[in-house]
Order: sequence, then C-alpha cells, then structure tokens
Amino acid sequence: MVSFRDIRFDNSYARLHPSLFEVVSPTPLSNPYLIAFNPDAAALLDLDPEARDDPDAAAYLSGAIRLPGAEPVAMLYAGHQFGVWVPQLGDGRAILLGQAVNSRGERWDLHLKGAGQTRFSRMGDGRAVLRSTIREYLASEAMHALGIATTRALAIVGSDDPVYRETPETAATLIRMAPSHVRFGSFQVLAARGLHPRVTELADYVIGEHQPDLTGAPDRYRLWLEGIVERTADLIARWTAVGFAHGVLNTDNMSVLGLTLDYGPYGFMEEYDPGFICNHSDDHGRYAFDRQPAIGLWNLARFAESLIPLVSAEEANLALERYPSRFQASYAELMRAKLGLTTARDEDAALVGEMLAIMAANRVDFTRWFRSLGDLPRDAAATPEWLRTMVPDGERLDRWVGQYLDRLRVEAVPDRERQAATRGVNPKYVLRNYLAHQAIERAQSKDYSEIERLWSLLRHPYDEQPEMDRYASPAPAWARDLAVSCSS
Repeated sequence: MVSFRDIRFDNSYARLHPSLFEVVSPTPLSNPYLIAFNPDAAALLDLDPEARDDPDAAAYLSGAIRLPGAEPVAMLYAGHQFGVWVPQLGDGRAILLGQAVNSRGERWDLHLKGAGQTRFSRMGDGRAVLRSTIREYLASEAMHALGIATTRALAIVGSDDPVYRETPETAATLIRMAPSHVRFGSFQVLAARGLHPRVTELADYVIGEHQPDLTGAPDRYRLWLEGIVERTADLIARWTAVGFAHGVLNTDNMSVLGLTLDYGPYGFMEEYDPGFICNHSDDHGRYAFDRQPAIGLWNLARFAESLIPLVSAEEANLALERYPSRFQASYAELMRAKLGLTTARDEDAALVGEMLAIMAANRVDFTRWFRSLGDLPRDAAATPEWLRTMVPDGERLDRWVGQYLDRLRVEAVPDRERQAATRGVNPKYVLRNYLAHQAIERAQSKDYSEIERLWSLLRHPYDEQPEMDRYASPAPAWARDLAVSCSS
C-alpha cells in the first residue's frame, strides 16, 4: 500500500497532441476538509486506506496540492445535448489530474470534478456543489455493486466557499476514477473540425490502451466500433433491468468503454412507469426511461459518423445494425434471470411484457416486486396474499401468475435454488431518490454519517441486512415530489 506521495503515474493522455486538451491546474478550494473517502476505490490505486488520516488528505484530493507525477489537463470534446449539436464542450468544471498505474498494471484516470474554471467552462464557475458530489459518489458505487459498468468515486472534499445555482450552496470536489474518460464527443469535436489525423491518433490511442489485441489489425477500427456498439447495448440493457434512468444521455456523456458516465440527474425507478423522466429539466422527455435504448443507438450513430473515413459508411451501418439484437438478447437474458428462469423459450417475451404492463397499470414498486417474486412457491395453488397487496387488479394478476407458475414448472428448478439465484440478481436496496436527499440534507448541516451508512449498505445490495430494512421501503409521501435537474 502507498501514500498519496507514492502513487505511480504514467500520463499517456497528456502525451497526445495538445489540441486534445488544455494544460491547466485546479483552482484550490478555501480551507478544504474531507467528507467521504472510499477505501474500495483507494485499493484500486494501491492507496493505503489510512491515507484518509493524512493531514494533507483534503489538499491532495481536491487538487490544492499536486500529487507527485500528476500532469493536470482539461479534456476537449463536443456533443449533441438533448439532440442539439454543441460544437465545443470539454471539461468545464473537471480536470484530469493524471493516470495512475497500480501494481497489477491497471491504469486509472483520476478526474477531479469541481476543480475550477478551464477554457471550456463557457461562462460557468467551474465548481461543483456538495449536493451533486454526494449524488455521484453514492450512485457510482451503488451501480458498481449492482454489476453495472461505471466510473468509480474515490473521495469528496468540501469547503464553505459559496457556489450559486438556483440558491446559494457550498462547494465540493469529487475524484472519480475510470480506465478512461474518453467519450463519443471526444471524437465528434475532432471530426467536426476536420482534424482527421487527430481522430486517427485518438482512435489508435484508445485501441492501444484498452484493446491492444486489435493494434495493427487491418480491420481494427471496424472491430473496435462493433465492440463499442455491443458494450453500449449491454450497458443500457443492464440499466433497464434494474430500473435506472440516466437523465442527460447526451453524446458527450457516453463512454467509448461502455461505462456509466456523468451522474447528474438520474433516478432508480420507484413505482414502475415506462415513461419515467428522472430529470426535471427534460421538458420533452427525450431521456425518459423507455426511450433510453433508442437514444443509445442514436448516439452511437452520431459517434460512428465521426469515425468516417476510418470505417466506411457501409461498415458503420453494419456495426450499428448489431445494436437492436444485442440489446434485446442482453435484456431478455437479464429478465429471465430476474424471474428465475434458466432457459429461453419463445413465450418468455410475452410473459415479461404482460408482467410489465401489470406493473405499470398498478404502479408497482419496481425493486420490491422483483425481490418478492422469488418467494413464490412453484406449486402455489393460488396467488398469495402478499402479492395481491401489490396488484389490486386480481383477475389479471391471477392469469399472469398462473402462466408464470406453469413456466417455472417446465424447468422444475427447486424453489430454494431458484430463490437463491433470484436474490443474487434482484437487489433489495437501491439508491432511491429520497435516501440520497436525506444524506444531502444531513451533510449540509455537516453531518456526513448518512453518506457513510448508505455507502456501506449499497456495497451489498443483494444481501439481507435486517437492521437496515427501512432503506428498502418505498418513498414516503413527503418525498414523492422530489425532483432533480441538470444542476444536480
């Protein structure tokens, strides 16, 4: 294990052409203090968990003291925001501090959000607020525990510096980690400016760093694009299966590695609503829950356009054609697992479709429904009362339960074995919006205990944690109108 001073850096991104970034240092916060430190993420850097007790920990983790070997840069990108082309975006409130290499040879970007202004800030203040850093810290770690590809969160550092959003708030920084923060928009901006040698350079860089087996292959760009299409389809299928909605699914928020990137407004489904809009700023519902799969393909198409002529238009179209079938196959497999089904049958799509229709009509709690289904005995003679309490429409529910039980009997998997399997894929605990809200409210009074409590809980979302059962409850009445927006 190492200290902050001994993290090993190999900043390959900073060796790329200078048109891809701005060399810039973080703007220090006043009197920074440590709010949260994630030992799981620290372990990925070989960083000693006791480093949180270093007197300079807050300064290192907020950029006030440069980590030895770091070479801070703000990354350039552009993108389609809510479907509208914006020709330059970039790291306007975040800075890539450097790329750390652990003892296993794994590379991790250390990306500091709330680091201050860069030339990409577009009149913004370059800061993040405590509220948004808490939401990202908890969500990214919750998603990781659910087995969904995501950036990770190392630490939150706070300050009493004022930041002005809808109302005055306090500043904070978050260090997030990923093997890469290169996004669709990183290529779009270069292609839009006619910088085709830079497109090639960046593509070769990403391939060399993350798919070195393709290096030098004559069809490497086509194969690389196909992989991005498939990883994106798998990612959004996993979001859909856990009821997660990404509120700002712009092309600049899409990772070429298929990671969940840029947690602003997001939401885990409570009452099932296929048209669920988690972002209060999304007036037209572009990024509603049931539109995410189609938006994923649309974003991929814009990304593929930026790779021409590395790939031909025909190759790009063929790669994109892989998306619908890959998404459907991945989603179907995930839903079968959630229902405790181990084989695929033609009638499964109708079984799932009718179940979701019942859930939508009765506003069933998404997470609790799937967690409960595993308790249904295969030889049940009738719909159990505990299931009826979720769905008042008894006649329709009875028909579906009968079909589901028939399907379970075809496989003849023992109830205990099926229950264990479904409890391993259907979480009991997710980061419901009201839980994050409560942690934020306490933190704004300098009580950070709820952040730690939620982090500990959500590390093990599938486990029974009886002392924490209240965290599995649906939102109380007072929380039903909580809204998050692009400032979140």
